[in-house]
Amino acid sequence: MRTSVKITGGLALLTIGYILGASQILSPSVLLAQGKGKTKAAADAQAAQPLSDETKTKVKAAADALKAAMEALQSENHYNSAIKSVNAFAVLSGGGDSLEDLKRVGGVDPETFAALYAGLATDQVVVDLGRDAEGRMTYKGRVVRMYPVSVIRAAYARRAEITGEDLLPVTVDESPKSKSKKTEPTEDDSTEEEK
Repeated sequence: MRTSVKITGGLALLTIGYILGASQILSPSVLLAQGKGKTKAAADAQAAQPLSDETKTKVKAAADALKAAMEALQSENHYNSAIKSVNAFAVLSGGGDSLEDLKRVGGVDPETFAALYAGLATDQVVVDLGRDAEGRMTYKGRVVRMYPVSVIRAAYARRAEITGEDLLPVTVDESPKSKSKKTEPTEDDSTEEEK
């Protein structure tokens, strides 16, 4: 009698496990970086979250200051943009010519890159924009790319020099060459007091 109860209980657990596994009730949902993730309505709702009047005033003042700095850079021929809005990255790093960079090398700063994909190119640029077979943005048939990391770091270094911000890059280099061996101090390394 006890054997039949154990067998019946085991079969019942096996059947429940099979049904739950086949129906995927307890499975985690699929996570996607693009596509079915946030809907347009969800993105609009997030963007529409109200800001306090004080915060709005400060954001407006910052935008006005960026625009004034942009105009000063333009008057000194240090700023020429391929996008309609103020390029805060270029302004804060002392200027830039994203239009010429786009024409000459096809590489642009991160803000210009994002604005081009968002449809904010100037009228002069938009006529030459397109897409390749892989859906990448092109300018006059060449793929638009972001600046190399070394150029972006140099821009942040200029920004730190201009603004006084502490923008030391955090880099992690785990290559075998970067791991130094512990060595005993040599006679040259000793201080005056030790001698």
